[in-house]
Amino acid sequence: MANNSLNTGIKLVKNVGSFNIGAGSLDELPAHVDARRASAIKQGGEGKVVFLIDEFFAGQPATLSRLGAKEQDRIEFVSTRDEPKTEAIDLRVAGLVKAGFSKPATIVGLGGGITLDTAKAVSNLLTNGGLAEQYQGWDLVKVPGIHKIGVPTISGTGAEATRTCVMTNTRNGLKLGMNSDHTVFNHLVLDPELTATVPRSQYFYTGMDAYIHCVESMAGSYRNAIGDAYSRETISLCRQAFLAEDMMSPESRERLMVASYLGGCAIATSYVGLIHPFSAGLSVVLGLHHCVANCIVMRAMDEFYPKACEEFWTMVERQRVTIPENICSGLTDEQYSALYDATVIHQKPLTNALGSNYLEVLTFDKVTSLFLKM
Repeated sequence: MANNSLNTGIKLVKNVGSFNIGAGSLDELPAHVDARRASAIKQGGEGKVVFLIDEFFAGQPATLSRLGAKEQDRIEFVSTRDEPKTEAIDLRVAGLVKAGFSKPATIVGLGGGITLDTAKAVSNLLTNGGLAEQYQGWDLVKVPGIHKIGVPTISGTGAEATRTCVMTNTRNGLKLGMNSDHTVFNHLVLDPELTATVPRSQYFYTGMDAYIHCVESMAGSYRNAIGDAYSRETISLCRQAFLAEDMMSPESRERLMVASYLGGCAIATSYVGLIHPFSAGLSVVLGLHHCVANCIVMRAMDEFYPKACEEFWTMVERQRVTIPENICSGLTDEQYSALYDATVIHQKPLTNALGSNYLEVLTFDKVTSLFLKM
């Protein structure tokens, strides 16, 4: 493509190895897990499996019984109260090693973006060693991780498809993932029946991540034919879901699950833009979850994404959801300074959106004025 001002360094793109898709496809999971057990035992391993599961499902025995877990396996429930932090990932890995699960046959991650990213990070650290913060960046993971299977239970983040697992490093204020081909899931189970119990507002906030990913990508300076194709189809599917009368009908849930996967594929070949760095600032400084933070940022983005903002608010009205407001009013000077630092640190997406001189646009006063709109 002509005139790309940003060299992403992406020359070869790795997609998910394989997937099952469709209502009821969760029932296919045990066969994949057992195949990994058999392979591990054949190679002299114990065939033990680690299940990392969203804490919501601790009270869903009917779902847990369908996963194919055995007595020797390890089931850990992942709290979704906070987004993944590097220190928490390190503690989880240390606990697994201490319990004798340093080389499981596979890791199954079942849940939303927090749980899926946790599974990907744990997989990488079990084989690469060290601390999670050492791998925040691009292509720092050198050794393939433990085989991993992703089972998303909410749609939008694209965590099931991306080559990253986003973590917040509270020590240095950096929210960034392990961006590596080794982070990609080996297999996915995409069952839209699992999204039926998601609270309505959360369903909207998370689903919007797919839409926003692709709006940013399509407006950026790095464009390529495959990324554009993924983005166009993702946006189309999001429109079909969120402009429908019922965004949570079975048809809409299946469309959004596909949109989430394709949106993740789109981002694997490109970059986000302005919205995600501002959202990261809200997450790091104010502790807001990523997807609702994205929606809050849309209150201040009409200058940069006017058509998308207009469509976004149409979807909000159609689906009768509420976007929090005035969350940045009355903050201290230190908090505004921290918000600025946590936003402009994201060089690649901001360069994608505004060019290499993005700091000339995003002065401290400009960034603060945008946060005040939120």
